[in-house]
Amino acid sequence: MALSLAVTASPVRAADFSDPEWPCIQRKVPHLWPGQMWAGPPIPDPLPDWRADADVAELAHLLAARRTSDAEAEALIADFAAGLGEDRAQRLTLLFAGAFALIDAERTQIIGGIGRYARKQTALADRLDATREAASALEARPSLSFDEADKLEALQDQILWDTRIFKERQQSLTYVCESPVILEQRAFWLARTIMAQLP
Repeated sequence: MALSLAVTASPVRAADFSDPEWPCIQRKVPHLWPGQMWAGPPIPDPLPDWRADADVAELAHLLAARRTSDAEAEALIADFAAGLGEDRAQRLTLLFAGAFALIDAERTQIIGGIGRYARKQTALADRLDATREAASALEARPSLSFDEADKLEALQDQILWDTRIFKERQQSLTYVCESPVILEQRAFWLARTIMAQLP
């Protein structure tokens, strides 16, 4: 089944360009949409109650977990599909709906965390600027009292510490920003793998 058909199944959610605080190179897309990746039987909006099917719910959690490898997931899906009867298409669709819902929820949570992370970086950068200005004002004086010299030393120490934290967070940001992309790729892969088992 051609995956390209999925884009016509339902409207694609637009990327959000309105958030000036978004720190990632990747576009901010707060939520995925199953029609972007699923070309099987239609999935209603809102998503069906996949938790009501105990077997589907258990497997959906395993498939959505990042600790489950692709090979393990593929084997689990094949085993599940092999035991299905006339409701094969319905339950496989329900399985994807469940796994998708879990992945999208985790991805949305991570995107919220990235926003908080970015705001902390902005606040730290503002604090660094203010500390540098205070230190520069003291350094510009022709002479300093003992108290002022101690204050300048404390400001310089704070600048070094805050700069180190800021740089470490910036280095971590690349990894953090990749997490939503990895989850999106996982959802696409699961859609393709589950669709391969459709009748």
